[in-house]
Amino acid sequence: LRDGSSAGLRPVHRTGGKGKGKSGGRGGSGKSTSRSAKAGLQFPVGRVARYMRNQRLASRLGGGAPVYMAAVLEYLAAEILELAGNAARDNKRARIIPRHVQLAVRNDEELNKLLGNVTIASGGVLPNIHAVLLPKGRKSSKSKNSASQEY
Repeated sequence: LRDGSSAGLRPVHRTGGKGKGKSGGRGGSGKSTSRSAKAGLQFPVGRVARYMRNQRLASRLGGGAPVYMAAVLEYLAAEILELAGNAARDNKRARIIPRHVQLAVRNDEELNKLLGNVTIASGGVLPNIHAVLLPKGRKSSKSKNSASQEY
């Protein structure tokens, strides 16, 4: 057998032109590429497609619809996280908490309109004191005698 004779052995098949072998075929490598990677997204396009199919938005679903939806969701998440990170940095914190998300959303006009009827748990409220409740600005407190307060 070592001298090159093939006594009863099957011939070795070589993967040549057409089949998908190791580095054969069109792609070059046998690894499959996800739709998220093809679209350059971080959000999972396949999962969004499955959710859209299960929700029965329509009887048929185009190929570009979940890609577009994942891109929109990724943009909104990035926008909220950026503003919340700025709010955390303003409060000298390194970690984003729900309060920072609340401040980010309520201080942004468009996000506030989008999430107007959304309650963020542990978010609190915006610091706001009505102008009527603020004390009146006195010019000099020592010059005027206030008889109502002194007895």
